[in-house]
Amino acid sequence: MSPLPAPRFLDATTPPHVFTLTFVAAAATLSMNVFLPSLPGMALYFEVDYRVVQLSVALYLCMNALMQIVVGPISDRFGRRRVILAGFAIYILATLGCIAAPSIEVFLSFRMLQAAVVVGVVLSRAAIRDMVPGDRAASMIGYVTMGMSIIPMIGPSIGGILDQSFGWKANFWLQAGAGLAAMLLTWRDLGETVTPRPGGFRAQFQAYPSLLTSPRFWGYCLSAALTSGAFFAYLGGAPFVGSMIYDMSPARLGLFFGAPAAGYLVGNFISGRFSTRIGMTRMVLWGAIITAAGLLMSVALFLLGLGSEYVFFGFMTWVGMGNGMTLPNATAGMMSVRPELAGSASGLGGALNIGGGAALSAFAGWLLVPGSTALPLLLLMLASSLLAVVSILFVILRERRLGL
Repeated sequence: MSPLPAPRFLDATTPPHVFTLTFVAAAATLSMNVFLPSLPGMALYFEVDYRVVQLSVALYLCMNALMQIVVGPISDRFGRRRVILAGFAIYILATLGCIAAPSIEVFLSFRMLQAAVVVGVVLSRAAIRDMVPGDRAASMIGYVTMGMSIIPMIGPSIGGILDQSFGWKANFWLQAGAGLAAMLLTWRDLGETVTPRPGGFRAQFQAYPSLLTSPRFWGYCLSAALTSGAFFAYLGGAPFVGSMIYDMSPARLGLFFGAPAAGYLVGNFISGRFSTRIGMTRMVLWGAIITAAGLLMSVALFLLGLGSEYVFFGFMTWVGMGNGMTLPNATAGMMSVRPELAGSASGLGGALNIGGGAALSAFAGWLLVPGSTALPLLLLMLASSLLAVVSILFVILRERRLGL
């Protein structure tokens, strides 16, 4: 493959600028968490139980996972640029549908369509892998996710303030505006980074068996899925913990809810600064250990009767830091197994990641019932993070056997 030209900002004949990749991924991330402080109020608006409106998280993640399986091969076939533009167009229309929804059933249908925005996350990573190799890709992904981590840090706070001032629909107007801005920036700056692969979709999907039969691919996938699984369980259960257990207002819950993102920012900086020097696999290991350690300390304090909203949300910064170290490096590891299939690897790995997250998010919502404490959620998150440590240790042993 011939080397790509140097990026020039707002020049669609060159590869995308790092700002564009960051903004596109951040706009996609906004859809995940900005409205979460509104969930209790949305349950009242649609006159349904909290568990029903919480499906807007679990169903979105399920659809997100399914779409990741598709968008990777499609982008390998048609190119990153066109698929990103199409995905954001669908997302904007779906967001407007959420705003106009007359019932919870219609709302959840459009909410699932919003998952088309996953193109922003999947294909920004694939574009990076198109542009740079191996450990350099992990480093660049770390810097991009460091920039986009500002969104999950401030998103819930903004969402809580918007909800308290204008109602829950204001959060979806914000999403529509961000989606439109990302689409325009993509059109103006994101030059194609991959030469479209010949053949039909069958040829693209035939790439999956070669990935699924790779033990290293599975090890990287599981370490990412289980580390981020702790965070997805948090997404599903933390609104209940904050509003129902600790009686927090939407604005205050939004402020506390962003605690993991503060740690994520630090973890992404560490990835960007040290991944090339330390190596992808060891960075994943340390990220998984940090996640598990933070949750272990939180569980210990709750068992000692010292639990509070400050303990619960405070130790989530460790979860964020661990995810910030694990995910960029595990993602680069997945794509390094077959570099020529970066889009397919990013999509398939992301699907497995989000699919597991959807299951944990739904399970977290099921665990928390009126009268429960935060401890069941913390134990679920701890179990997920410990399994992530086991998964990356498997990769380390496998690479030693292969002499990598």
